[in-house]
Parts: sequence; C-alpha cells; structure tokens
Amino acid sequence: MSLARIAALETFVQGDLRPDLTLVFDLPVEVGLARASARGRLDRFELEGQAFFDAVRTAFLQRAAAEPARYYLLDAAQPLARVQQTIDALVPDLLERARG
Repeated sequence: MSLARIAALETFVQGDLRPDLTLVFDLPVEVGLARASARGRLDRFELEGQAFFDAVRTAFLQRAAAEPARYYLLDAAQPLARVQQTIDALVPDLLERARG
C-alpha cells in the first residue's frame, strides 16, 4: 500500500488527530519473526508472510524519514536490556517535550 493511501486512510479514520511521537522498534524482519516463533504459537497477524512484514517495515522507515520530529527509531535488534536503557534515556526528553 502506498504512503499516500495510508495517509488517506489515516485521515478517514482519525481526521486531523495524529500522535505527537511514534516510537518505532526497528529490527530486521527475520529477527522479529524468530523472536515471535520462540515465544510459542504465532497469532494470525504473526503468520503473515515475510513480504508483508518487509512492506510494513519499509513504510514505517519511510514515514520516520519524512517526519523525523514525530518518529523515533529504536534499534530493537539489540538485547532487551539495551533497548530498555535507550528508552530510559529517552524518557526525560519526552517529558520535557510534553511540558512544551
């Protein structure tokens, strides 16, 4: 689905409402699928093919590049503790942004 079509659907569903910030936990599709499989039985969404997840990842990365002030990319391929440290370090900045 094109980014223009996604934007049109967003407007149809949400009007002008958009989040101030979107955290994108980015990692290679293969890593995400392996992690999901390791948790146990996959749900209907997780059973989608690799092409679907490649397209979703690409769309989020394109949106993040187009609106860097609204998207924050986190390297989710790192160990969980490292991802948590990144988020912990980000929280003070997020609180400051919320205060305006």
